[in-house]
Amino acid sequence: MVIKNVSLETVCGITSKFPENRFPEVAFAGKSNVGKSSLINALMNRKALARTSSQPGKTQTINYYNVNDAIYFVDLPGYGYARANEKVKAQWGRMIENYLHQSKQLRQVFLLVDIRHAPSENDKIMYGWILRNGYQPIVIATKLDKIKRSQVQVQLRLIRSTLQLSADGIVIPFSAETKQGREEIYQILDGLIKEEQVE
Repeated sequence: MVIKNVSLETVCGITSKFPENRFPEVAFAGKSNVGKSSLINALMNRKALARTSSQPGKTQTINYYNVNDAIYFVDLPGYGYARANEKVKAQWGRMIENYLHQSKQLRQVFLLVDIRHAPSENDKIMYGWILRNGYQPIVIATKLDKIKRSQVQVQLRLIRSTLQLSADGIVIPFSAETKQGREEIYQILDGLIKEEQVE
């Protein structure tokens, strides 16, 4: 995938109506500090189009990035932010579930988890939501550069077993620092775009 142009096209808040896009959408879900904005920026080849923050819970909207006038990257609100009150957390949850349920153009969901830890209860709930809405999530294990190479396979096995992934479930280790894993994600995205163009 060669990135030619990207733009933040639509921002949806809690009461917004989701746009009816003509290009396929891929969504990125993950807890607040898992490195979602860093991943999206790395994929878009931009330093800071998706806002990264030292404060978790910054993404409280659903953000649609138009990439190459061919596909949308959809950044979902980060979940599991401890300081958000229960009402706000419930609203974010509803927003994410409504999006998964209502989007006509959603083709793939990427679930981000931190490679250093076992997936949290919230990660397991999100994985279940995605499955229930008819999608087979691709798991991206972020922060790969933060662990020793000898630990990678151990942690990947822990992620697979905690989320109870099937044998053909995909887990891609990724580092926003070194960009390792980006080409594998690009291949998946290119495949989705090609499928749409054939139809």
